[in-house]
Amino acid sequence: MDAVSQIQWWHWASFVLMVLIFLAMDLGLFHRQAREVRFREALGWTCLLVFAALVFAWTLVPVLGRDSALEFLTGYLIELSLSMDNVFVIAVIFQYFAVPRAYQHRVLFWGIMGALAMRGLMIWLGAELVEHYHWTLYLFGLFLVFTGIKMLVGDDAEVQPEANPVVRLVCRFFPVAKRYDAQRFTTFEQGRRILTPLAVVLVMVETTDLIFALDSIPAIFGITTDRFIIFTSNVFAILGLRSLYFVLAGAVAYFCYLKFGLAIVLVLVGFKMLVADWIVVPTIWSLAMVGTTIITSMLLSLLAAKRGKRCCANETTPPPPAT
Repeated sequence: MDAVSQIQWWHWASFVLMVLIFLAMDLGLFHRQAREVRFREALGWTCLLVFAALVFAWTLVPVLGRDSALEFLTGYLIELSLSMDNVFVIAVIFQYFAVPRAYQHRVLFWGIMGALAMRGLMIWLGAELVEHYHWTLYLFGLFLVFTGIKMLVGDDAEVQPEANPVVRLVCRFFPVAKRYDAQRFTTFEQGRRILTPLAVVLVMVETTDLIFALDSIPAIFGITTDRFIIFTSNVFAILGLRSLYFVLAGAVAYFCYLKFGLAIVLVLVGFKMLVADWIVVPTIWSLAMVGTTIITSMLLSLLAAKRGKRCCANETTPPPPAT
């Protein structure tokens, strides 16, 4: 079957509808009541979503061609890998605000809804810039190289939720209850509706994802400028972030060298963007490069963990929130 020249509107509509149906079933059917997500359940969902991404890539072959399918897989792997770094930050946020495990799924669910909207807007804006101003690809490339080098040589910055300007702004203009009210984001106190601490946690998670998107969105533009491929790979990675958190949150401290693997990926992708007009790197090579780097960094981390070495920065316990 010949591949179509471009994605039609119904491709977008079908994909978005599929995602909305999945999210509605997840919240309304599987997690209607607040409960703790167990490791085996989270692992099952993670495997299912990875399998769904592979099936989606397979369906792209007759529609857009083999190269587009490989671009999707490469972008998905990059986004999923960068999401693993986000898992640690979310774990620190939940620990800092002492969020009960039964309520964490609800925060991550609505955090994903906001992330989908924000990333969709950022992808559209980035694609418009690249289409009308090709030189912005060089800016993206330089930014990725700079970010990757900073990750390689810089110290791990301690996450300080109380210093987040957005959270401080919310707490300044909106009254916040001192205690959680089940999994609600608002509650009534002295006859008026106010925010619960869970709403503040949600704001923190949303702003954190926005910060991480500043790295991940330019990175995937180094693989492809196809908006459909960029958007779908981001969506699959974001959908997998929730279950990935419950799988890795307790073990992320053992991935000592993952940060270096991610940094190398960012530098290589940024360099690829800078030389794209003179040197064409086949997509299959990009996929192999990203996969090999991430897998190697994880294997080295596991070997280091087996020898008793852990990431000291990841073992830091944040102080309890001020009352």
